[in-house]
Amino acid sequence: MKPCLLNVTTGLAQSFSARNDTQPDINNRWHYHETLELIYFRKGNGTQFIGDSIQYFKEGDVVLVGSNLPHYWRFDPAYFENPTENPVDIFVVHFKQDFWGADFLNIPENQELKKLIEQAGRGIQIAGKTKDYVASLIERIVKAQNSRKVILLLEALTEISACKEVSYLVSMGFKYDFLESEKDRIQAIYNYTIANYKKKIELKEIAAVAKISPNSFCKFFKSRSRKTYTQFINEIRVGHACKLLIENKLTVKEVCYESGFYNFASFHKYFREITGKSPLKYQQTFG
Repeated sequence: MKPCLLNVTTGLAQSFSARNDTQPDINNRWHYHETLELIYFRKGNGTQFIGDSIQYFKEGDVVLVGSNLPHYWRFDPAYFENPTENPVDIFVVHFKQDFWGADFLNIPENQELKKLIEQAGRGIQIAGKTKDYVASLIERIVKAQNSRKVILLLEALTEISACKEVSYLVSMGFKYDFLESEKDRIQAIYNYTIANYKKKIELKEIAAVAKISPNSFCKFFKSRSRKTYTQFINEIRVGHACKLLIENKLTVKEVCYESGFYNFASFHKYFREITGKSPLKYQQTFG
């Protein structure tokens, strides 16, 4: 289950990369890179995979991903089927932790910043007023020139380091096993599951996608992802349910069946386990 190594280029006149993406298939695969990634989804929704974390991402989200932490954002089908009516707008910054010099993070004034860089290894979701402010800074970073670019990035990271409304996405102690022989398997599993999670996926079916036997698949998936395939697909289903609950166009029971659950009690159980709230309470949060 090896993600792709992505080489992020900065250009000769830049010490880090900052860009605006408007296509849903930009880096639309399980990958990692040496640079840290600070991303703002101005427009676009879908499923977010970071390390062993799976959840729904939505417009307005701001996330900081650490160095060599595998990640993947899969946009909802609507962004591919009708891009004119469903535009994507993403601002993303890639930077190495030492791009400002080898000793910059070691000076006394930057200890909180150094701590943030280390914590980014678990993936950080920013919330509250800080999220909105950092989002505006990311847009300005992309558009800025010369030293203003560096100053704005430093300000954005400083704001995140002081923010109390953050959540860590990846389990403590998560470590990815990069095996070259498993290069494409995780992508195949992810793609197939996302395309078919609304129906019951048989073990032999997903094992065939991974090109291993059903008996081997269970052990393989658990050892690499630190969760069972059932847990994995239920997290995707709950992520879709979160989207539908936020849109508030369906009843909770309708959301249950639309998300691939066939039993309301199971839906309620898994939803609470994954989000910490009942479906109704979650919906009321965004009401």
